[in-house]
Amino acid sequence: MKQVVQNYKSGELAVLDVPVPGCKPGGVLVRSAYSLISTGTELMKVSEAGMSMLGKARSRPDQVAKVMQSVATNGLPATYRKVMGKLDSYTPLGYSLCGVVEQVGTGIDEVKVGDLVACAGNEHALHAELNWVPKNLYARVPDRLAPRHAAFGTVGSIALQGVRRGEPQLGDVALVIGLGLIGQLVVQLLVASGVRVVGVDPDPVRCELAERLGAASCGDPASAAVEAAVAELTDGHGVDQVYLAAGGGSNQPVELAARLCRDRGRVVDIGKCRLDLPWNAYYEKELDVRFSRSYGPGRYDPEYELEGRDYPIGYVRWTERRNLACFLDLVARGRVDVEPLVSHVADFDDAVETYQRLKDGDLKAVAVLFRYPPHAPEAPAPEVAVPAVNVRPRPARATRTPVRLAFVGAGNYATSMLLPHLAQRDGVELSAVVTTTALSAANAQRKFGFAQATTDLDAVLGDKAIDAVFVVTRHSSHAELTRKALLAGKAVFVEKPLALTEDELTGVLAAVEESGNDRLQVGFNRRFAPLLTEAGKRFGARTGPAHLRYLVNADRLQHGSWYLQQGTEGSRFEGEGGHFVDTASWLLGADPVSVYAVASSGNEGGGDIQAVLRYPDGSTATISYVTSGAPGFPKETLDLVADGKVLRLDDFVRASVYFASTAGRKKWVSARLPKARDKGQSAELAAFVRAVRTGGPMPVPLESLVATTAATLAVRASLAGGAPVTLARTR
Repeated sequence: MKQVVQNYKSGELAVLDVPVPGCKPGGVLVRSAYSLISTGTELMKVSEAGMSMLGKARSRPDQVAKVMQSVATNGLPATYRKVMGKLDSYTPLGYSLCGVVEQVGTGIDEVKVGDLVACAGNEHALHAELNWVPKNLYARVPDRLAPRHAAFGTVGSIALQGVRRGEPQLGDVALVIGLGLIGQLVVQLLVASGVRVVGVDPDPVRCELAERLGAASCGDPASAAVEAAVAELTDGHGVDQVYLAAGGGSNQPVELAARLCRDRGRVVDIGKCRLDLPWNAYYEKELDVRFSRSYGPGRYDPEYELEGRDYPIGYVRWTERRNLACFLDLVARGRVDVEPLVSHVADFDDAVETYQRLKDGDLKAVAVLFRYPPHAPEAPAPEVAVPAVNVRPRPARATRTPVRLAFVGAGNYATSMLLPHLAQRDGVELSAVVTTTALSAANAQRKFGFAQATTDLDAVLGDKAIDAVFVVTRHSSHAELTRKALLAGKAVFVEKPLALTEDELTGVLAAVEESGNDRLQVGFNRRFAPLLTEAGKRFGARTGPAHLRYLVNADRLQHGSWYLQQGTEGSRFEGEGGHFVDTASWLLGADPVSVYAVASSGNEGGGDIQAVLRYPDGSTATISYVTSGAPGFPKETLDLVADGKVLRLDDFVRASVYFASTAGRKKWVSARLPKARDKGQSAELAAFVRAVRTGGPMPVPLESLVATTAATLAVRASLAGGAPVTLARTR
């Protein structure tokens, strides 16, 4: 299928051929009929992409701050790779469309194939021929509403939410500053609510359009006519509400709002304009400044948007989806007229030219629609019955060179921490990348040279030419995808965690037993870190019990991060804790026999966690996983004490070993600071590829992978029961 994309580094716009997205549970696959260009939001993004690197930094100081924090935490080289990888990727455009349901995912029963729906979301309602859209981000289109008008649903919801935040009443007078697409819709919604409207915009054509659509008077912000109209309509008191629908760097809109608003009036910011509030003016009138957050309640809440968990109507009357349905109904009943806003309709194939004309100013428009070509269903492919071959896999043997790899998932970790090492490695061929979202597969194929990008997992698992499969998806899918790949006879590298429940872990082991295929590696990379392995050698063998302390100063997660979706993706510790359990067990040379964990309350992800692991020889490891620490402090510090010796690791930047004075030496310190924090990914991948190529044993024994996973799960059980959990070995 085709999709409009942009490279944020170079500014390049393209219509790219990408794989068709998969139809996941909890949503529908929609074939686009019309999609709407937001001439404000999207053109701002397109313009930013054309800036120099310095210009991009100046326009996004929030992102610069994140980059500086990453440099402090992960080092400059790793941060540079991550940032440049993100910049030099194709990103999607679009967030408002109308289309026909082509496929219905499990759990969806209110729409069927062939229904016309309006869709929302900058990750789901893209300028693409096909989109997967979750349940709460689409609404059925009323029968009497044309598809080109239904494509306004998302921007209409933004305007509608802004009006709701202003709480207009019959007889009010409102001022709308900025008469672009959102401003024109706000004008109509206010008029439909019984409010008299004055509009402000420097463009006389837009002012004239707003008056045709119901505004009482419109004019230039610098003209006396606007102030005169407000004085006449309000008897000199000022307007009841001001709606800021303007963009740009001028502070004129907020100053004008203060001047023309009545005492204790409301100012609602819908657009993205400068907000240096003149304190005296706002204080003297005690103005109520409000923000309108996109489409309405539910926005940026992954449980609402991605998992389909609706808010009870008795508590939240107007959610994103209900706003979307409401706006569609208003347009269908003629209370809002969007046809006069349509300045241009372009064929989807002409998308790049259309964006360029808008950017250059050759096409002056309020709203532009992309029209998609009618879809002719493909004839079903002829089928050939292939009998199943039920042959038990043979023991592992050497493979040909190159080793052919497939990736399931191509998110940030895969593209920044794994694929750069593999793409440069001799004797490796990146054969296929599988994702549920088409563009991420296309980006990975372009950047790393995959021979194939697809959304068809079964076809990849059935490809006998592929030697190994990397599972780098969200945590909830790891166990099932690993199980499928093992049963398909592939060597498997799965990022942590291997499993989120005991049943999932049992299922993976059942697949090993059924297939005879134990070629499994979990991404516990720290035991392969050169600095730590060197320190371990310097520390040497021990004779008595050891005590290990591992402090993990985890960053606080941003609101909306999928790591906070504990109901489906497990807790943060369940997702990441295996790293630290594995490192401790490797240093101590054994698997734990019991786990005791306690947590503080009030912090994200269930609070700061202290987990104490006990080992057969009496050794202990204490893992402190905290989110309440200072962001400037190193993420990982480790101390190992035994036999009069101390090993110290400082965040993979420096290591040291202290010896008892009788040993003839007192201290070893790593020779120099590494150029970057090497946490072992490169060495781990080399060991895995070597094992696949030679048929030799996997880098980490399966028993150890299982024990680490069980210990990580035991932390949750201990937190729930408030007591130590014994890790009993079953036969």
